[in-house]
Amino acid sequence: MTEDKNYDFYSVLAKHELNVYPTSIETLWVNITRMCNQACRHCHVDASPKRTEQMERKTVDRCLEILERYKQIKNLDLTGGAPELNPYYEYFVTEAGKLNKHVVSRHNITIIFDGNPYNGESKEYLPVFFAHNRVEILASLPHYELKRTDSVRGAGVFNKSIEGIRMLNKAGYGKEETGLILNLVYNADGPVSPKQRGEIEDKFKIELLQYGLVFNKLYVVTNMPVNRYRTQLEKSGTYDEYMKNLVIKFDPEAAKEVACRSVISVGYEGSIYDCDFNQMLGLQIANPEPLTVFDFDFDVLINRKIRFGSHCFGCTAGGGAS
Repeated sequence: MTEDKNYDFYSVLAKHELNVYPTSIETLWVNITRMCNQACRHCHVDASPKRTEQMERKTVDRCLEILERYKQIKNLDLTGGAPELNPYYEYFVTEAGKLNKHVVSRHNITIIFDGNPYNGESKEYLPVFFAHNRVEILASLPHYELKRTDSVRGAGVFNKSIEGIRMLNKAGYGKEETGLILNLVYNADGPVSPKQRGEIEDKFKIELLQYGLVFNKLYVVTNMPVNRYRTQLEKSGTYDEYMKNLVIKFDPEAAKEVACRSVISVGYEGSIYDCDFNQMLGLQIANPEPLTVFDFDFDVLINRKIRFGSHCFGCTAGGGAS
């Protein structure tokens, strides 16, 4: 699927006299698998238990070589699918830790109980593994209400998520004194202002505390009109309405802080992109041929032109990504 040229992000940047260019490369944002134990309605990756794409060991090793060579890249952000389903996930985490990199892992919580949908391998050891390696957890939770969470992810997901957070808390996550960070992610169906984000975070903390659960921060992000969520919008006849709302809520200050200014996204086969969303749309970084981690050149990448598309309004509406 390609970006929608009916909503021109470049023209809006020009209107506001904005020149959005790379400022650094602080994070390697690596998608190591499309396999997932869930198939969420808003997933921009189209991940599911039926997907089999996995990053190979040689590509993992190349990413580690890049992290070792370029000290400016301080963070490794692992995503999927469910990244824990890649056979080299634990190796990747531990080796990056040896390089003194800060590791962030995207986590859907239920993987702890569901395990590997392909071979049935248990993942109940994950909270202890995370804590031992001091991995920052970025865990997605659709809502603090059972009905709304299960409507997005399937029956039983909410209760599993509650138990999973309890296990993470037991391992020390979400408690200020441990330094083990558990941040939650809430996907909003449209732009959310900074004030609204604060209110939503407060509500999540109050509701989850009733279960005896704690976390550090709540990230409120706009559902990106990419892949599965875009298809959902088109089927309901609300795609244009959704996009127009994003364009109207464009925030110039948020555009100055977009993540693609300081990250490089890596696909499971080693291809590189400005962000994970560009990756799902096939908008690969080129110079002039498409680039991969095997011809990674820091100077070329820091001087590149970021590839924008209509989906970028999702990162710049209502105060931008939190």
